[in-house]
Formats: sequence, C-alpha cells, structure tokens
Amino acid sequence: MCTSIVEIIGADGMAKRGDEWFALTHAVVAYDHARHAPHADVMTLDFINTGLEPGARAGIELTLESAKQLLAALDRAITAAEFEEREVRSKGAEPALVQAV
Repeated sequence: MCTSIVEIIGADGMAKRGDEWFALTHAVVAYDHARHAPHADVMTLDFINTGLEPGARAGIELTLESAKQLLAALDRAITAAEFEEREVRSKGAEPALVQAV
C-alpha cells in the first residue's frame, strides 16, 4: 500500500547525472516502497528539473534511519554555515576556499 507521504519544494542548485550537471527546479521528498534499494519502504529524495526530459533527475533512496542521520548532518552543517555567514563573512573575511584577487 502506498503511503502518500510526499513533499515538493522549489530548489535552486545543480545536480549531476553521469558526466552532466543540470540546474534544479524542484526537490521531492517522499516515503514509499523502495524501487531500487533492497528495503521495503524508504525515504526518497528526487532532485529534478521540470523543464528538461524526465531523465533530468538525481534520485536517492535511504532507510528511515539513514534519512534521520542525513537530517542531523544537514542541521549541523546549516548551523555552521549560518555562523560562517553571520560571524565571519559579515565582518569582511574572505571565504576560505576563495582566493582574494
């Protein structure tokens, strides 16, 4: 039985399929039957561009536990990035990976 748990948001970024990168328009988060992973139900993340052919998609299937760990890791990274933006760059510091010209 399908769960009908689906969230769709707009997404601004890039995704890669094979050797090609494409711009994103949406991200889809769902909990449903696995299509490829050897599990019954999984969290599915699909990053898509609705203006391109159906293959313009980067898909991921994660167990619920792995999805929770990913969520926690994203939360930690977002908190650190917000600190970086607020406390470091707002004071005129250059980003660590970008060299000043």
